[in-house]
Amino acid sequence: MHGWLILDKPVGLGSTRGVGAVKRALREGGYPKRKVGHGGTLDPLASGVLPIAVGEATKLAGRMLDASKVYDFTIRFGEETDTLDVEGAVIATSGARPTREQVEAVLPRFTGAIEQVPPAYSALKVDGRRAYDLARAGEAVALKTRNVTIHALSSSPEREGGPPRSGGGGGSPPGESLNGAPLHQPLAGPPPRSGEDRLESATLTAHVSKGTYIRSLARDIARALGTVGHVTMLRRTRAGSFGIESAISLDKLYASAKDRALEDLFLPLRAGLDDIPALSLTSDQAGLLRQGRVVVGTAADDGLCFAMLDDVPVALVEVRAGEIRVVRGFNMD
Repeated sequence: MHGWLILDKPVGLGSTRGVGAVKRALREGGYPKRKVGHGGTLDPLASGVLPIAVGEATKLAGRMLDASKVYDFTIRFGEETDTLDVEGAVIATSGARPTREQVEAVLPRFTGAIEQVPPAYSALKVDGRRAYDLARAGEAVALKTRNVTIHALSSSPEREGGPPRSGGGGGSPPGESLNGAPLHQPLAGPPPRSGEDRLESATLTAHVSKGTYIRSLARDIARALGTVGHVTMLRRTRAGSFGIESAISLDKLYASAKDRALEDLFLPLRAGLDDIPALSLTSDQAGLLRQGRVVVGTAADDGLCFAMLDDVPVALVEVRAGEIRVVRGFNMD
């Protein structure tokens, strides 16, 4: 019972409660007590891939924080909220709506290395306090711009659209700005053709580096289109090595625990390290590494390796100039 359970987290469930659900399943299934942790938080309003590490896999959970992620998300145009999602209060409106072609035209501007300002409602700390606590108290929150990487960004035309809002939706007067960004810039891309539909919303897929805020990305895309917007749907489809195809529902988790079949759902310890080569050890080498000692004389290439004795994981190791040193050791029989 050392490995990964990948939850398809439902909307409304926090990451900590996801960990609690796995602990409950292990307990109700009569399994041995194990440490349980998650491989990176997922907002309660988001659904999708939440890797849960069990047993010795918890020693690798921190590596998931550095992994890239893939999200599907929907931007609703015309209203920006203080939280940049559906829970917040509306702080700006616009009657402008982009066409599908204009959305496509603006995406390259947000692909690659970019700068973004995190949402005021985030867990980042300002002078030792969480930004969302300051924002909820009505205090001004000034977060620093951060550098992130958008590896890929594409639209899902079949999931876009919605009828145009009649009457233009009110909106801020032309030239008014929000946090220094003009609300009514010329829309990106060519002007709409006669009869071309404008979009009430757009659904996008983004492959992003660690530290990227999808809510900020949605805000900035909407502003670049000469309007405002907020996120109405957010679903994580991949976290590092783990995709949605491996994820299970809470119902399946509990049903498998009841049938004492949770082991059938587990992914092995190494599943979170599929980009790292395996390194086969002799029993003497394994014994030395388990004592925290350095093994010399290996012909393995320099870099991280997943050291194993037969089928048993021994340690995540680093090879340098023929020497093997333990990065994280595993206590497994």
